[in-house]
Amino acid sequence: MLLRYLKNNKMEVLISVLTGILFAVGLYLLLHKSFMKLIAGVIIFGNACNLFLLVAGGLTRNSPAFVSKTGGAVPVDGMADPVPQAFILTAIVIGLGVQAFVIVLLKRVYQTSKTNDLDKLTLTDEL
Repeated sequence: MLLRYLKNNKMEVLISVLTGILFAVGLYLLLHKSFMKLIAGVIIFGNACNLFLLVAGGLTRNSPAFVSKTGGAVPVDGMADPVPQAFILTAIVIGLGVQAFVIVLLKRVYQTSKTNDLDKLTLTDEL
């Protein structure tokens, strides 16, 4: 039964595995000491969240939204759910704002402390 599901839904399985890999890479980069790796981790983690929402909404094939071949009423059974897609668009906008904030914040921390190492930021008495 599992093999039949994998055979029929190759794209969903592939995107699910890719999402897991992106979550792992993003978390790995978030745990590094360098500012640049931290920024890359935030960006990759945000993209993994967007892919997760896409997979959770379900993938549909060969059924464009609101287009009928005959010109009549369109059945809603084969259409993709628009709510996860709206969440993804919202998450992209919020993610860009968070990324810009993190970049500006880390730039200011670097200008103040003159270090790129997060472990050296624990000694704030020198400032």
